[in-house]
Amino acid sequence: MTVDIERPAYADRKGIWGWMAFDWAAQPFFTVVTTFIFGPYFVSRMTDDPVSAQTAWSNMATISSVIIAILSPVLGAIADQSGARKPWIGTFAVIQIIAVSALWFASPGSPVIWPMIFMISASIAAEFSTVFNDSMMPRLVPREQVGRISNIAWGLGYLGGMIVLIAVVTLLAASPETGLTLIGVPPLFGLDPHLGEDARITGPISALWYLVFILPMFLFTPDAARGLPIASAVRSGLGELKGTLTELRARPGILRFLIARMIYQDGVNGLLILGGTFAAGMFGWATIEIGLYGIILNVVAILGCIGAGWLDKRLGSKVVVTISLVLLTAATLGIASTGPGFIGFGLVPLSTADTGGLFGTAAEKAYIGFGLLIGVAFGPVQASSRSYLAHSIDVSEAGRYFGIYALSGRATSFLATLTFSLVTALTSSARLGMTTLLVFLVAGLVLLLLTPYPADRKPSR
Repeated sequence: MTVDIERPAYADRKGIWGWMAFDWAAQPFFTVVTTFIFGPYFVSRMTDDPVSAQTAWSNMATISSVIIAILSPVLGAIADQSGARKPWIGTFAVIQIIAVSALWFASPGSPVIWPMIFMISASIAAEFSTVFNDSMMPRLVPREQVGRISNIAWGLGYLGGMIVLIAVVTLLAASPETGLTLIGVPPLFGLDPHLGEDARITGPISALWYLVFILPMFLFTPDAARGLPIASAVRSGLGELKGTLTELRARPGILRFLIARMIYQDGVNGLLILGGTFAAGMFGWATIEIGLYGIILNVVAILGCIGAGWLDKRLGSKVVVTISLVLLTAATLGIASTGPGFIGFGLVPLSTADTGGLFGTAAEKAYIGFGLLIGVAFGPVQASSRSYLAHSIDVSEAGRYFGIYALSGRATSFLATLTFSLVTALTSSARLGMTTLLVFLVAGLVLLLLTPYPADRKPSR
């Protein structure tokens, strides 16, 4: 039986900003740890075998995704019955902070199993926290504001990630050759790039950032009233989850969207996890190059989210997601086909001359150009997917449906990273491995085009 939890009045400005601060707090983990700094360090500098290290990184993501896929809908359904989301978010925040901080001990030559365990724990905790935070959104603002608020929050997340990234490459990450940071000063705290300390420090930094900036959500954002005690909530939630999965057959629009997202999000997750490590392995980029690349993408991503929020309100979330997937498909094809001295898998030769400085070759510049497309589309494809579901459901069912939404984003995401790992291992080519992401992006886009708009969000004629 579903607990009838009365909807409070919509949140005030302070409560909405508190909710959006969650994305600001959470994003540096994905930006500086997973994608642009620690991930590339794990692949290119922690071991002497970049190919096997990239396979190990992909396997880490696969294990995380399987666990997340199994447990997210269960926890979401339980949350609907227990009511309050903040205790769940707080619990998983503690796990994430401890696990990410422990990445400091991942020194070069040390066993890779421990950072893999820490990353698996942190990734799972981060995703579960997001499930509960997302499920708060329909209670906070009117439906017509959901797309705008979702995209603004995502943009704030990118801004937070970019600020931390800028701090790392200007103040903490030194060139192994010169011993100086991007702005020509010695790194703070005497960090030694030869020991990977410039990359390892991103774990404790992102943990501290998360701890500080998640507080406004706890202090100012209204939560649902407490419902059933935890034991009763578990029993009732599991029953509700079973009923929800059966109910989906009578809601074909939501079901088709969730299947489409399950497929295209695999490709999106693959780009998030593997994009930075792919560039590090191909061009030999160190922390400064990877960090600057990430800053460029984050600047574009913020602008993309601002524009997507405007489009979402006027054209609907489906249009925004569709445009984003087209751009991501083009970008993935571009970066996968780029190598030293060529693009288009060798069909278009480029000069191999190095003009010196950062990104000195033509291939590196081309890679950055394709990366700009990723930056424009990466935030909107996720923020407007979140708003699509929020438009399609009622407040009382938000927890279980956002749990299934997390399931749809992770249920088969191990296939993208697993396919990458298998193809890379069999061919010894990370480039061919990256091309497998195209299958997921294109298939998800096609199915999305066959999915109806939410009833209250059809684009105006």
